Amino acid sequence: MTNSESPLKPKQVKKIYTIPGVNLSFTNSEERYMGRDDLILISFKNKSNFAGVFTKSTTASEAVKWCQKIIKNNDIRAIIVNAGNANVFNGELGKSAINKIISKLSSCLKIFKNQILIAQTGVIGEPLKTHKIIEAISNLTDNLNSNNWQSAAKAIMTTDTYPKYSSLRYNFEGSKIHITGIAKGSGMIAPNMATMLAFISTDIKISKPILQKLLEEVSEETFNSISVDGDTSTSDSVILSATGMSDNKILKNKKDKHYEKFKDALFKISKDLALQIVRDGEGASKLITIRVAGTKNKVNSKKVAFSIANSPLVKTAIAAEDANWGRIIMAIGKTDAQILPDKISLSFGKYLILDKGNKFISKNVLKINKYLKIRNRNIIDSKFSDILFLNRNGSRLTRAMIFTIVKNLSKKCMIGKLISPHTFRHSFATHLLENGADLKTIQQLLGHESITTTEIYMHLDNTALINVMKKFHPRSKSI
Repeated sequence: MTNSESPLKPKQVKKIYTIPGVNLSFTNSEERYMGRDDLILISFKNKSNFAGVFTKSTTASEAVKWCQKIIKNNDIRAIIVNAGNANVFNGELGKSAINKIISKLSSCLKIFKNQILIAQTGVIGEPLKTHKIIEAISNLTDNLNSNNWQSAAKAIMTTDTYPKYSSLRYNFEGSKIHITGIAKGSGMIAPNMATMLAFISTDIKISKPILQKLLEEVSEETFNSISVDGDTSTSDSVILSATGMSDNKILKNKKDKHYEKFKDALFKISKDLALQIVRDGEGASKLITIRVAGTKNKVNSKKVAFSIANSPLVKTAIAAEDANWGRIIMAIGKTDAQILPDKISLSFGKYLILDKGNKFISKNVLKINKYLKIRNRNIIDSKFSDILFLNRNGSRLTRAMIFTIVKNLSKKCMIGKLISPHTFRHSFATHLLENGADLKTIQQLLGHESITTTEIYMHLDNTALINVMKKFHPRSKSI
């Protein structure tokens, strides 16, 4: 953990929903950090369903190996997490440390060892001061509380500059469903998974197989779709728990109409946490979103996206606020994805740079470079990271602000009438009609449900009407 917060730190939610059946505690074990909390416990009152996704590193930690085995059980009651030491590559000492910690916790909570999950993060190859953690466990078990989510998020930080948490509530057929999660991560950020720990809980009633399937699907598009430095950690874990204490009808399969609703909510939480992690990347000063479309499948899209994201040359261009699109073309070309060069189109935000492989839009490069230098100096709210034009607070420009901008510009141009954004819309439609466009087409362009609404926009002068008559009426020669 550092003293200086990342310049990309988002505005975090103020409301954290407690999850019925879930209590948390935190304490300082002094295993590595002095004067700050570094150990947390998440306890579950009742039988809950669990799902997990873990690092694919071949040098995975002993904690990951333990969780991969234990998470298959049906009655997990606790998760213990320590920050500062990942307990990786410590041989038998590492295995012994895991066993001693879990044995102590099982005794204090009066549960079985195979009802406990463990996660560890921090330095690699340094023996764990196991006795420090064991001595602190009694403090954890004595101070469990349902409101400790934010403090727990802070306690699992290592090189993180700010705590990461996210929470939401939604209604479905009269039932209130809550989801809350915490995460840590800063360095070794690359897929499968980034250097991260994430713990998400919900009170939904859901079957264990569906819970696991949902977590895998959502993680693939969130936690496994971020990158900072291209390195994969040894200790990464995302664990999802469902207490089943909501009053919803149990979610059992994909055909259930509740499936997509819950998936969308879980996606929002996971995406929020994943973006908070990547915003806190070690040394990060820019956040970019890469969108790839038109490939054969998602696999090829990801290959292209990560080739761009992990390219040192692309990163230096982004850092220098230089729209050097040639480096992106290079990154696309070095993948083994099937690419048709003459079909490549490239845009920065809404600015088209390259159209179908051969049409270079040079003027837009200058516009992008100028605007990006201004835009990227601001702190961008995570909810609006894919919006090109933002206000000074890093949020989407409001309708009122756009109106104000247009109004002020019209005054500078000494236009003697009130000009609004709607004026441009009106003029757009009018010019189309004056130049022979049919009402049906204009209706679609304007997004009107009824063509009657479209007709209201059309206030043509007599000259335009006469020209239409002359051009289209069969008796026009007599006019």
